Amino acid sequence: MGSLAALKQGKPYVFDRVLPPNTTQEQVYNACAKQIVKDVLEGYNGTIFAYGQTSSGKTHTMEVSYFEIYLDKIRDLLDDMNEHSSRSHSIFLINIKQENVETEKKLSGKLYLVDLAGSEKVSKTGAEGAVLDEAKNINKSLSALGNVISALAEGTKTHVPYRDSKMTRILQDSLGGNCRTTIVICCSPSVFNEAETKSTLMFGQRAKTIKNTVSVNLELTAEEWKKKYEKEKDKNKSLKNVIQHLELELNRWRNGEAVPEEEQISAKDQKNLEPCDNTPIIDNITPVVASISTEEKQKYDEEIASLYRQLDDKDDEINQQSQLAEKLKQQMLDQEELLASTRRDYEKIQEELTRLQMENEAAKDEVKEVLQALEELAVNYDQKSQEVEDKTRTNEQLADELAQKSSALTATQRELGQLQELSNHQKKRATEILNLLLKDLGEIGGIIGTNDVKTLADVNGVIEEEFTMARLYISKMKSEVKSLVNRSKQLESAQMDSNRKMNASERELAACQLLISQHEAKIKSLTDYMQNMEQKRRQLEESQDSLNEELAKLRAQEKMHEVSFKDKEKEHLTRLQDAEEMKSHREAHQKQLSRLRDEIEEKQKIIDEIRDMNQKLQLEQEKLSADYDKLKIEDQEREMKLEKLILLNDKREQAREDLKGLEETVLVRDNADLRCELPKLEKRLRATAERVKALEGALKEAKENAMRDRKRYQQEVDRIKEAVRAKNMARRAHSAQIAKPIRPGHYPASSPTAVHAIRGGGMSNSSYYHNTK
Repeated sequence: MGSLAALKQGKPYVFDRVLPPNTTQEQVYNACAKQIVKDVLEGYNGTIFAYGQTSSGKTHTMEVSYFEIYLDKIRDLLDDMNEHSSRSHSIFLINIKQENVETEKKLSGKLYLVDLAGSEKVSKTGAEGAVLDEAKNINKSLSALGNVISALAEGTKTHVPYRDSKMTRILQDSLGGNCRTTIVICCSPSVFNEAETKSTLMFGQRAKTIKNTVSVNLELTAEEWKKKYEKEKDKNKSLKNVIQHLELELNRWRNGEAVPEEEQISAKDQKNLEPCDNTPIIDNITPVVASISTEEKQKYDEEIASLYRQLDDKDDEINQQSQLAEKLKQQMLDQEELLASTRRDYEKIQEELTRLQMENEAAKDEVKEVLQALEELAVNYDQKSQEVEDKTRTNEQLADELAQKSSALTATQRELGQLQELSNHQKKRATEILNLLLKDLGEIGGIIGTNDVKTLADVNGVIEEEFTMARLYISKMKSEVKSLVNRSKQLESAQMDSNRKMNASERELAACQLLISQHEAKIKSLTDYMQNMEQKRRQLEESQDSLNEELAKLRAQEKMHEVSFKDKEKEHLTRLQDAEEMKSHREAHQKQLSRLRDEIEEKQKIIDEIRDMNQKLQLEQEKLSADYDKLKIEDQEREMKLEKLILLNDKREQAREDLKGLEETVLVRDNADLRCELPKLEKRLRATAERVKALEGALKEAKENAMRDRKRYQQEVDRIKEAVRAKNMARRAHSAQIAKPIRPGHYPASSPTAVHAIRGGGMSNSSYYHNTK
């Protein structure tokens, strides 16, 4: 407690007292509040501040005996960390008025007990919502207090920003005014709050350099005012005596007399001077005084006394006028401060408006880009939908072609079955014919053998024709199968392309969603900024209303001053007329009247200056109103633009959702159809390929069997021919060769037509075969 400096990281911070945490409340009171309370009781104003961060002990210092009982529960504020912080600036004002019964002397003093809200960092507290708004307002008012302290500590700034905060406006007397102020700096000993402790110490060191001018708030009684008046009157009389002596000395110097140093009036002799005779003045006006009687002289003396009283009244009025002029000057200074602050706010608003316009233009460009991107997406979507429709049509055509091919395959399968049945039947018929031929060979001759050979050759030719037809069908099926395979490959490649395009469109959609979210965030920031601008506009309106009220008051006061001034001028003219009648005494009072005129002219000049300032204020008010109208129009235009942007954003969102839904439905449907059709097509292709392979194997076997049968038939025919020739040669060798005559209507024995006439069995067999075929 005895130390006068606080050390922080090796740097000293000088204060009047340093109180450790174990200091008692009585010691704190004796060090900080006792002298302030004593001065308040003596008629001075006093203020006790408690400044510091949250939970550093401000409320504990200011409200040590304060408890709260709510719902029969006591809540104590004397804990290490105030868990129920009020989060507000508490100002407790005690107005003490005293009156001495004997002397009727009145003293008044005001004691301010100020408990400031704690400063805090949002990054440390993690405040959100309403608590964050409270922290913002607390830090705003504390920063305004810091600006006032800095301006007062520097001492070079003419403008002190008391009006930036309601708290600083209320405590204007306590900060640089008529008040004795004590600031209790509450610091937290925790290392976690090191930065806040340092800023608190710096604040206290700055506040210590402020100097207040203190005066006693004394209310004088009527008797004291009378005594003061008599005192001032005596002082005035002594000054008049000094003036008379000085005038006498001046007249002697002007008349050429040399005034010795003993008779010259010095500064020390002025206090001891007695009223002197006015003999020089009377000598100058002897011809006028000689003609005046005693009654007239008494009358003139009474008039002179009344004129003196009027001059005293005039002096009082002039003092009042000067006080009013000083008040008006102070009000004008306040108005100038307000105008300067409004100009600064207006410049800030102009800068913010330009920045907003630039951001709005940038947002317009971005919206245009987004709209162009959306248009491109729409065009791409139309192209993709057209491609999907084309793919669906091609898929339908391929499905129809597959159905046709499947029907053709079934038809070919049926034909192959019929061909197999025919081949089996042919084999059976061939075996039957061979059996019949073997039976009939022994009975018929060489002519029958030749005819049988011809019939076998015809049968083989028919079988070859049927095999060629089957080959043609198989080649057609192979070509169709190849075309189907090619089309399936084309479909697979088209599906891959569509998948790649789908992935690209999904990436584009994701990029568009990112852009949309960014634009939504920008729109939210713009709306927040517009709300802040609206609040500032309302503050400007309130300040303008207050300026209008103050201007109206000033105008009324000016009118009152003009009326009173005119009345006083009239009274002054009447008095001048009365004074002209008293030419004998005019020279004595001429200097005082000229002085009064000079003062009146100065007051008139001051009034003219005030009028000029009022006119300037009116012009500036008109400018502010015009600027306010412009700002209002710009706000309306900005609101319209924001509404347009919101509508465009809604349309864009709707289009994006519709586009997404359509793409998802079309892609899902096409993928499902293709996935359903692909296994069917693959099955059909495998079945057709297996069927073609089976048919090829069957045709190959049938061809090989036919070739073997043909060879066998040819061998049998050759053997039969050889046997028949041998028999014929044997018959011809043993029998006699007799030449028979050829008769009409008969054929020779060696002609082939005789076979049909003798044996009809071979002919019937050949005709039966032809019919079956």
